[in-house]
Amino acid sequence: MSEDEGQSRSIAAVERAMDVLLYFGRTDQPDLGVTEIATALGLTKAAVHRILTALRSRELITVDPATRRYALGHAAVALGRAYLARTDVRAMAAPELRRLSERTHETATLSLRRGDTRLYVDQVVPDQELRLEVSLGIPFPLNAGASSKAFLAFLPDFEVDAYLTRHPLEAVTDKTITDPAKLRKDLAAVRKRGYSTSLGERQAGAASIAAPIFDHDARVVAVISLAGPALRFKADTQEAVADLLASASRISAQLGYRP
Repeated sequence: MSEDEGQSRSIAAVERAMDVLLYFGRTDQPDLGVTEIATALGLTKAAVHRILTALRSRELITVDPATRRYALGHAAVALGRAYLARTDVRAMAAPELRRLSERTHETATLSLRRGDTRLYVDQVVPDQELRLEVSLGIPFPLNAGASSKAFLAFLPDFEVDAYLTRHPLEAVTDKTITDPAKLRKDLAAVRKRGYSTSLGERQAGAASIAAPIFDHDARVVAVISLAGPALRFKADTQEAVADLLASASRISAQLGYRP
C-alpha cells in the first residue's frame, strides 16, 4: 500500500468517526445502539463498534453496561459548552462593552481563555485622541495583565498549581509578575475583592481593571476589562470598579450564574 493510499484510508476513518459522533448530535434519542447507528450511516456493525470504542477512549461517547446503548460523553458535552461560551458571551457582552466605554471614556475589552493563554476577542474604543487599543486574537500568558489574572485567580486551585508547574512565568513587560509566590498572593487578593488590576504588566504605560464572567456552573468563561493610558485612567477608582463589576454580573446572570 502506497503512502497516499494509507493517508486516504486514515482520512476516511476519521471522517467515519466524525459522522458517528455528529449523528449523536442530530438524533432526538437520548441513546443509540450499534445497529441503529450502522443502519442510519450505511456502515457495518463491526466498523461502528470500532469507532465507538475509539470515541469512548476519549470520553466523547459513554456506554450503559446494562443496555449496551451509547450516548454522548463528558468530553463531547465540554466541547458543546466551550462553543456556546465563546459564541454567546461575545454577543451578550457587546452592549456592556459599549456601555462601559461610554461611561468611562476608556477602552472596554472582552477576553476568552484558550488553554494556558487568553486572548482579546472584542473591544470598544473611546473617541479620544489619546486612547488604548488592544490586538484581537493574540494569545497572552495567564500571568500577564489584569484580564489574564482575572482568569487565573478564579480557576480551581489545582488548575492554578498545574499552570505554575507547566510554565515558567513569562515577563511581557518589566512590570509582569514572574515570581510564583508573589503571583499567588496577588491572585488571592483578586479573589477577595472580585476584580484584578494591572499597571503596565502587559503593556507599558497602560492601566487596567478586569472582572470574571461566570457560567451556570460558576466557572469563569470570559473576562471583561477597562483599560486606558496610565497617565489618565486610574484603574482603582470606585466608580470604574462599580461599573465593571455590574457589567460582569449582568453577563454572568445571562449565562445562568447565581452567586
